Amino acid sequence: MDAAERTGPVSRLERSSHTAFLEERALYVWGGHQVVGGEDVMLPSDEIWLCDLDSGTWEWRRIAGEAPPVGFCGSYVNGKLYVFAGSDPVGYASEMFSVDLAEESYSWKKVTDAKGTTPSPRNKHSCWVHRGRLIFFGGYGCKTIGEVRNASSSNFVVEEMSWTTVGNALFRCWGWNNEVSVFDTLTATWSTANTRGPAPAPRGCHASALLGNKGYISGGVEKSELDMFCLDLETWTWTQFDLGPSRAPLGRSMFTMTPTSDHTLFVYGGLGTDGSTLNDAWQFNTQKREWNKMANPHEDKPRVCHTACLGSDDDVVVFGGISNMCFLMDSVFILRAPAQNHCRDVFVFQTQPYSLFRLCEDLIGRNPERFGNHLNWLPSKVHKQINKRVAFFSETKAVLTA
Repeated sequence: MDAAERTGPVSRLERSSHTAFLEERALYVWGGHQVVGGEDVMLPSDEIWLCDLDSGTWEWRRIAGEAPPVGFCGSYVNGKLYVFAGSDPVGYASEMFSVDLAEESYSWKKVTDAKGTTPSPRNKHSCWVHRGRLIFFGGYGCKTIGEVRNASSSNFVVEEMSWTTVGNALFRCWGWNNEVSVFDTLTATWSTANTRGPAPAPRGCHASALLGNKGYISGGVEKSELDMFCLDLETWTWTQFDLGPSRAPLGRSMFTMTPTSDHTLFVYGGLGTDGSTLNDAWQFNTQKREWNKMANPHEDKPRVCHTACLGSDDDVVVFGGISNMCFLMDSVFILRAPAQNHCRDVFVFQTQPYSLFRLCEDLIGRNPERFGNHLNWLPSKVHKQINKRVAFFSETKAVLTA
């Protein structure tokens, strides 16, 4: 890899509506868009960025092959990034792509031999990764009039209809769904989960998270408070949480929900039902079925369309998004604020006490001058890690004082 590929154009790091995941101590970031001159600009699909979380340095890598559409849902499983559905200038898609990140050279591969019935075109959906399966929920997209007639009225809410020719279909219905579709990555087979119990209303732009064998869904609908649903991925049974008098966060969409323990979900940011970008942080205890508002050291960083990944020591690593997406509403119009600030910063929420080793590592990283030549006495592996932390805190200090 030459120097240009190692560094890449750093301005493209600013983005929202991307996908991100952690592999060991590297944060991978792909896709998304920016707003340039008031216009949405989709970022290249033929590249992926890696951030070393210990040093804070970024690396750019190219991905060859046919690129997926935008508006996707990205999922990481067994060393591969899978991208399903999305939209492009022509319309909505229902295709699956993958790239093997364990290979020396990255290349997109379109899944063309999948068995079973592929879900209808959509975006704004979510995915749980469970036992080698990609389990998709919800989203916004289109169906033929025949597909709508065959679907349960509770599974697809028609928002509008249009006369358009897509293949042999002339009449299309556009709307939201609450379908659960399963893709087995080992056999490349699609199936539809026959769920029971009180399912969430059709929605998109919601948040999802996995705890053990249970998938959780929250938000993405116009409600004053956040709702919470759970799907048992072994029995395919939905449970709706009755929160009772428990204080719940404001209703929202385009936020993140991250599992931080066997029974805790961490919620951050999003677009409120009043059209404002939120900066609050909450934890939901799935055993007690209650919300707790967290002290937030990043109140100056409201976010929408960002990503949040579970890091080491149960940290929640937040990247990118928009800090000032604002919708101005009255009784007639909904207007998006003309300026949007796309972000490229990485910041961390600490959800658990750190280990003594982590505390020592950060102390030395912040104050290397206190230890002088004594650092050279450390084992080479530890010394290398300390040097990364020194670089990280030096860069953080430089940004704060700039």
